[in-house]
Amino acid sequence: MSPASLGSLQSHLYLSFLNGSTADVALHVSGTWDAVYYLHRVVLIQAGFFQSLFTSGFLESGGPSSSSPKEVKVRFPDSNITRPAFEICIARLYGGGPPLFAPPAFIPTHSVPLTPGLSMSNPYAKIPPGHQLASPRFLLSLLATSIYLSIPSTTSHAMSLILNSVGPRTVIRYLNFAIGQGMGSPDEDEPQSSSATGLEQVARHVVDKAESVNESYSLLDESNVELEDATEDEQAQKIDPAESHSFDEHEHGIHYGLLSDKIGEACASWLARWGTDMLEYEEEDQAGWRPYDTNVIRAAERHRSNFPRIWRRGGLSAAWVRALLSSDEFWIRGEWERYQVARRIVELRRKEGVLEEEEREWRSLFDSAIYYCHLPLEQLVSLSSDISPSTKDPYVPLSTIQAAHWTQSLLRHHIMTGSSASQNLPPASPGSRDKDLGIGILSASILSGITSGDIPKDRPYWLVPSDASRRIGESTPATNNTSSLSTSMSMDQLFQRTLSSGPKTIQHPITSEANFFGIHTPSYDAESCVAMDASGASRWSPYPPFRFGAEFWDVESLKEKTRLHSHTVWYAGNLFNVYVQVVRKKGVQLGIYLHRQSSVDPIPPASAPAPLLSPRNERGPSPVRAPSIPISTSAPRFGSPPLSSPLPLSPRLLTQTISLPVAGTPSPRSSTPGGTPVTSSYITAQNAWSIPALAPVHAPLQPFRDPRSTIAAFFAISCPSGTGSSLTRFSSAPDSFPIGQSWGWKSSTLRSEEYLETADGHGAPREVSLRATIILGLV
Repeated sequence: MSPASLGSLQSHLYLSFLNGSTADVALHVSGTWDAVYYLHRVVLIQAGFFQSLFTSGFLESGGPSSSSPKEVKVRFPDSNITRPAFEICIARLYGGGPPLFAPPAFIPTHSVPLTPGLSMSNPYAKIPPGHQLASPRFLLSLLATSIYLSIPSTTSHAMSLILNSVGPRTVIRYLNFAIGQGMGSPDEDEPQSSSATGLEQVARHVVDKAESVNESYSLLDESNVELEDATEDEQAQKIDPAESHSFDEHEHGIHYGLLSDKIGEACASWLARWGTDMLEYEEEDQAGWRPYDTNVIRAAERHRSNFPRIWRRGGLSAAWVRALLSSDEFWIRGEWERYQVARRIVELRRKEGVLEEEEREWRSLFDSAIYYCHLPLEQLVSLSSDISPSTKDPYVPLSTIQAAHWTQSLLRHHIMTGSSASQNLPPASPGSRDKDLGIGILSASILSGITSGDIPKDRPYWLVPSDASRRIGESTPATNNTSSLSTSMSMDQLFQRTLSSGPKTIQHPITSEANFFGIHTPSYDAESCVAMDASGASRWSPYPPFRFGAEFWDVESLKEKTRLHSHTVWYAGNLFNVYVQVVRKKGVQLGIYLHRQSSVDPIPPASAPAPLLSPRNERGPSPVRAPSIPISTSAPRFGSPPLSSPLPLSPRLLTQTISLPVAGTPSPRSSTPGGTPVTSSYITAQNAWSIPALAPVHAPLQPFRDPRSTIAAFFAISCPSGTGSSLTRFSSAPDSFPIGQSWGWKSSTLRSEEYLETADGHGAPREVSLRATIILGLV
């Protein structure tokens, strides 16, 4: 059939839908609204729900023919299914319906990753005529409705728009949806309409009903489809179109299987990436509050703000706050900064009232979520006298501080004396005895220790990682043009672990609300170590790993094989930093590496944000910076030898923070102990306006130095995407680190819509950075 004929047929069907003409079924819908739709079965059976209803044994009993359409009653007990979303779904089956308009204010971009709407009083101000407003709430309703009806093309479009609109004003709504709390109430400025745009007349005999978005339903128990005048045997209960993606009766409401989890992953990744940035905004927004009112109702009544609540009450739950702040993926410079952020958030919540259920979470947070053993003695002493102004109690128990001091002293003893804390590993080769501290222990040895009474059941341990890579969250292209989306994806494909077609070697771990959608850092004691490892082969450390955050600016301006370093940290008698390096062969590859820095060589200066290339013009937009380089896919993990080069000058610091996307998967690492040599050089000089900019060198304090020339260390590097809705984590089993050794990964370029240049010639300054979180431990 020619395209013209197809277009004519589609137009004919859509007009029949709008007018209700020649309909052979009267669909009587009840749920959050009650109405009758005059429709056509041959069109409806494109959706899995109606195909099951009309062609899979759900047939009316034979009877005399009638010129009037047969009435079919369908009840939607899911309160996330609304009239506008339902009408859009039906219109799409007919090949029509209004185009969706997702407000740009909610969509993070390369130049404005925290979304233009963060500072807008009304993000819904400009809606094109004839378009259906795709507000965040509507998108969640559209997703729920299309899943229920089993319309994969609409489900795919809704998911794409949701994942690409995760930002400050949407992250809590989307997260609540992912954990089964429904789509939430409309935004204060969100325009309300009882029907879809342009489809006001397709519903007949409409009765609107009050929506109860927080009410829980069981789809499998309560949803049903009734055929009028049918016998009891002909009444049908809605069946799921694919058993692998059935709906779950969730603790709070309805959980949409893996699609709910994918939304949760995007939200968790975003919060780990942008959490510290949003805290500053929220503190400023709440600056006018009267402090420490313990009456929750009075505190809530005194202040109403349009600024999104994330850390404050009304945003994340206390359990989520604790999980994020304790996560290895949470971007923060170090443990001291992690503690400072934690106390600021806790006081922010306490200003709205002190609640005992939250205080239980805060006690757990300050007792075990922060690794105080990596803090110098001066900071440990200051912790002991740091008192909450709201409760008049210390944040950290004295026993926790004392245990941290003992732990760091014990680790120092092992390093300086070379004594082994454990003889529970297989005998080491002669070459590895010097580099191994012998502090690792196998699960089988922990079991033996528990049995003999040598190891207490509650002794904490930390898992030593293996070589692996994993990705949390999705990056799918968003568009308002439905015709540009693939309609060939089935519901089964949508419910696969990943929606993207990235490298097969990247693991997409099973996530859920129970593990905070992949960002939870579990804690283990001796008993749980044994319980989780039936093989007894996992390796554990009695010391918590060292964690720090790195940030790199203007990576795209790096010359080939030139290194751009993070700040240098001291851990267990050794200096470490992370650097990135661009390799321009067959496209662009960017490597990220952990480097053991010599304690006697000069410390390399760290990357810093550069000032704008010209002064800000008060009458016009600021100069636009070039975009940074997104990266994906991979090349082998490899090491590089030490370098000897002069150091650069460094001048400037700014506070604006924007991210560069990183994704990909490592191929098997090189079997050569020293890795592949890489010709490289430090950035050696810059004038006042050069890019990349470098910060003044600040050498960390070194309480002691590890006397070993080669150490064994495990590590992991996590890199969030540019807008933060996904992250990739590379982890390495213990490897040899002689002084000057680097280990890491390099990845090839991936361009995506969120990083393409805008065509209007205008824009905000592009202060783009690549962030990474690193964990590091000795064995």
